[in-house]
Amino acid sequence: MCFSCFGGACRERKGTVSGENDYLCRKKCGMDRFADKLIAWYRRHRRELPWRETRDPYRIWVSEVILQQTRVAQGYDYYCRFIRRFPDVESLAGAGEDEVMRYWQGLGYYSRARNLHTAAKAVAGAGAFPTTFEGVRRLKGVGDYTAAAICAFAYDMPCAVVDGNVYRVLSRYLGVDEDAGTSKGKKLFAALAHEMLDKERPAEYNQAIMDFGALQCVPSSPDCGMCPFAGECSAFRQGRVGEFPRKRRKPKLADRYFNYMYVCAGAYTFIRKRMPGDIWQNLYEFPLVETEKAVTWPELSATPAFRTLFAGKGILSVRPVASGVRHVLSHRVVHADCYAVELSDPGAELPGFRRILAEDFDKFPVSRLVSRFFSLLLKPINQESLIYVIE
Repeated sequence: MCFSCFGGACRERKGTVSGENDYLCRKKCGMDRFADKLIAWYRRHRRELPWRETRDPYRIWVSEVILQQTRVAQGYDYYCRFIRRFPDVESLAGAGEDEVMRYWQGLGYYSRARNLHTAAKAVAGAGAFPTTFEGVRRLKGVGDYTAAAICAFAYDMPCAVVDGNVYRVLSRYLGVDEDAGTSKGKKLFAALAHEMLDKERPAEYNQAIMDFGALQCVPSSPDCGMCPFAGECSAFRQGRVGEFPRKRRKPKLADRYFNYMYVCAGAYTFIRKRMPGDIWQNLYEFPLVETEKAVTWPELSATPAFRTLFAGKGILSVRPVASGVRHVLSHRVVHADCYAVELSDPGAELPGFRRILAEDFDKFPVSRLVSRFFSLLLKPINQESLIYVIE
């Protein structure tokens, strides 16, 4: 096997190891054993996961959507729970959105669940799951990665799956110094992944390279001494493993300040569904006053939004549930406080809010933040924590 490409001596080499031609050059020099070694590693170390035990495109689709922004350890239980309730595309298509969102609760990125539900209705209406890459790709919310995964794992099509793990493995192994988040980078990595793909064993190869990235070629401090590719890996040979893949500059996160109030009127509480165009679309929440900065209770109760919300309502007591909670999302940070507010009139209504029995709250899909606050509300009340009491 020729390793001269790593040192720049290969006569076929053109430029640096940062383009597709460089990889093709190395492939000519004997890199075609990559798939064999990778699959051999996989057969020894593969994770036993339920979605790997099926060729059902629906179940593979559900698993891939869940795992798009979720670690396997967290997504495993969600997948099992989701499939128990919605074992096939027809059962998902026939469910109401609130129920679907309730089963998705805690996974975040809720547009995934809405798109999954919408696409399930389209598949059920068509009478069968699409069997071509183009057909799968047309489903709402399905991009190139998910379509490739479904087609490779369900139909054994020669489609290369390119996720963060694959970017990392290829970037280090080939020494690709290109940002995978750019248009140029995505195109390059897609081409390289296709070239590296074992066209005879696409399902097993794709699972292998993703597991390799998740278990062996991990983001931080990989155990390169135990890596079967240590002698061939460009990044390792150069002592630059930590530099690959190229890190993208993280965008500045916007700060938002939420002040939630769990309002009780006797045995009842109040919730409202969040509107489209903002975070947590179509999820339920407590009454909320958003402010431009963190505020104290006296400052909050003096805001016009608070006064409008509780106009004509007698407040019996208020107690803090949590304060200064920092909830990080992809492009923003929510700084949240929560108060429990008890109204003096058990028959009170809040305009624009749904009045429900407090014991039924857990039947509604909510964000992880609101769910966390509700869990805190279930703790015994410390009377000394009351900050506002009507005598």
